[in-house]
Order: sequence, then C-alpha cells, then structure tokens
Amino acid sequence: MPCDAAAPAAPAGPGLCTAPAGAAEPGGERSALAARYRAVRAQTQALAAPLSAEDQCVQSMPDASPAKWHLAHTSWFFEAVLLQPLQPGYAVFDPRFSFLFNSYYEALGPRHPRPQRGLLTRPSAAQVAAYRTHVDAAMLGLIAQADGPAWAQAAPLLELGLQHEQQHQELLLTDALHLLSCNPLLPAYAPAPAAPLRLARGQPAPLRWLARPESVVEIGHGGAGFAFDNEGPRHRRLLPAYEIADRLVSCGEYLRFIEEGGYRRAGLWLSDGWAQVQAQGWRAPPYWLAPGDPRAPADGWQVFGLDGVQPLDPAAPVMQLSFYEAAAYADWAGARLPTEFEWEAACGAPGLRDMAGQAWQWTRSAYEPYPGFRPLPGPAAEYNGKFMVGQLVLRGGSLATPAGHARPTYRNFFPPAARWQFTGLRLARDPQRQEGAP
Repeated sequence: MPCDAAAPAAPAGPGLCTAPAGAAEPGGERSALAARYRAVRAQTQALAAPLSAEDQCVQSMPDASPAKWHLAHTSWFFEAVLLQPLQPGYAVFDPRFSFLFNSYYEALGPRHPRPQRGLLTRPSAAQVAAYRTHVDAAMLGLIAQADGPAWAQAAPLLELGLQHEQQHQELLLTDALHLLSCNPLLPAYAPAPAAPLRLARGQPAPLRWLARPESVVEIGHGGAGFAFDNEGPRHRRLLPAYEIADRLVSCGEYLRFIEEGGYRRAGLWLSDGWAQVQAQGWRAPPYWLAPGDPRAPADGWQVFGLDGVQPLDPAAPVMQLSFYEAAAYADWAGARLPTEFEWEAACGAPGLRDMAGQAWQWTRSAYEPYPGFRPLPGPAAEYNGKFMVGQLVLRGGSLATPAGHARPTYRNFFPPAARWQFTGLRLARDPQRQEGAP
C-alpha cells in the first residue's frame, strides 16, 4: 500500500468498478475540502477510540505501528508537507516530533527507527491529541486563508494528505488486530463492530467462471478524481483469453485445502513460500484457531477478528493470507492468481461479486512502474516509486478500506510473506486449464 506500511474504515462500496473515487477534486470548493478534512480526521479518532491507552502504545511486530504513532504521523504529514512550507508564520507544535513521526521521507530529515516505535511511551496520548488539535486548527486556517498561488500548491497536497490518512485508518485497524491477536485473552477490538467491519454472510453460490476474450485493454487511471502516482500513466495491454472466478475463495474452501494437506505438500508452493511454511510453522491462516486450541471458547475451527473469536463461517471470504498461501491454494485448485491487468479489465463485468469491501485480492503481478511513470514532485516523490521492487500487487479493497477510497485502478502492494492484512484471493485460469478446477 502506498503508505508507511509499504499499505492503505467502511467498505469501498458496490460502485468500485463503475465510478471514480469519491474524493473531492483538488480544485473544488474550499468549504467542501474543509468539511472533508474534518470528517477524515474525526474518523481516525473514532477508529482509535475502542483502544485503551495501553493498546495504543504497543508495537506487536516491526511491520506494524502503534495506534498512537498512526495518530501522530498523519498529523506530522500535514505539518511537514503543507503547513511548514505553505503557511506563513506557522509554528510547529514540537520540533522533536519531526524525528519521532517521520516514516520514510529522506528529504524531510532523519527519523526514529521503525522497529522501535513501540518504545515511544512519550509523548503521551494526551500530547498526541493536542498535536492533532494544533495541526487541525492550522490546516483549517490554511484552507480558508491561502492566497491563489499558495492554494494552487496546497489543494493537491491536501487531497494527498487525506488519502494518506485514510490509508492509515485501515492500517490502524490491521495493526490493532495483530496486536490483540498476540494477547492470550484474544480480546475483541469491539464486541460487536458495526457493519461494515463485521462480515455477515449467507451460503455462497457455487463458484462460477466468467470467460474473458483476448483483447487489448486500457489500464491505469486516466479520468477525473484523485489517483496516486503509481496508478498511471494509462496505457495499453494485450491480454490473452482467460477466465476469472465470480467471487472470492471462502473459508470453507480454504479449510478443505488445509484438511487435504495443503500445508504439507511442497509441490504446491513457490520455493520461498515453502521455506516460510517450514521456518514459521504455518498450518493455517494466522488468526485461525484449530480444534483443541486452548484459547478457543468452543469446539471446531474458530477465527479471531475485530469482534473477537467467532466460529469459522464457511461462506465468509478467507483473509489474512500471504501471497505464498494464495498462490499455493490456486495451484491446488487447478487455477492461478489473476494478473493485476486481468483483474482491472474484468472489473465491472456482469456477474462479478465482492470486487471490493471484503478482502484485498492478491494478483500475480510484481509491483513495478507503468511505462512512462514519473513520481510526484517534491517530498511526495518518495510516496510510491521507491517501493517498486520485491512486492506484489493487490487489487480491490477490504472491509476496513475507507468508503470512497478505493477505485478500479488502485494498486495496493505488500511483500509476498505479509499476512496480517485483510488479504484474500480470487482465482483465474487459462481456458485450456479446466480439468480439476473447482
């Protein structure tokens, strides 16, 4: 994800494949952007509210960040990228915060080591809240008072900052879930999270395949509305004929993979993936509790989620999979993962379900620049391009992705072993490979 997690809440909604992003255009009314700024900032606070002060300070692994750090970093972004260069007379809240809450921006100075963010017991949560209030007042002043030339620079950076904070909203949830999964009590983030943070599923229809003919397609963002720099330039791709599954792989289907020895059959796995299985002892998705697990409150397979431990729902989409697990399952099923170009070209096709709002979907595409890619100017040049190696692209959006944040061209990305995000899979196959597929 183009953000500190190397990622991006409510679901992206059914309009993902048919409508541009819901963001206000950079040249829109200042009052609309001010209202949007307030709403995004308030949503971040609301997502952090169920977490105690102790919860908000702990870092459960180097790839995750404490909730308190997310709250401060998103404020630092507005301060460093907009307020300091564009607001005359702006006084930083605390000069030391630049070192503490810079994520990876070399152009903006040195930073506290990422794996040690959990050691930042100070500043306190109250000081971070005061920091956010300070930045909010200054940002609303900038929106209201910036002259024409300053506003021309500020407006696109403001939209980028809001999209950046929405990415951290999803990260706040995924990082908190990982943290709580490390607690032997397996406490819920919230006892009964409001939809859409809770999946309520019926029995899934049988998986169906949608045929896509060979075609030359336009890929990438080229329309109105916000897009990250890595979504363009728009360009053509030749796609051979392929078939794509109409829905995501379910927990029940993945359980069959487990029960039939999927984690014991080296032939299903990429070499690096099999090494991970052996080294890390993978036997199921990370938040699944096998029958007999002493932490499980009931018999049978259980799954830990934002609402705590619940019985495994066979119809729910499987999540928290690494790319390696997704690829191994696809091979076991006689299929493969779609490329990101196949996924985007199919988006909007009649009959496709759950393209967003459930789970991010691994693709078989390496995260690379599109032909003609150029990073944004200034400090924002470090936002995406520097991560274009050693990562895989995911498409769609999850139950934790903020409303209006995703779009068909959105390119999320993570290393192949990452498995703490809301990541699942959709199958694809070549027309000639139909024997043995589900």
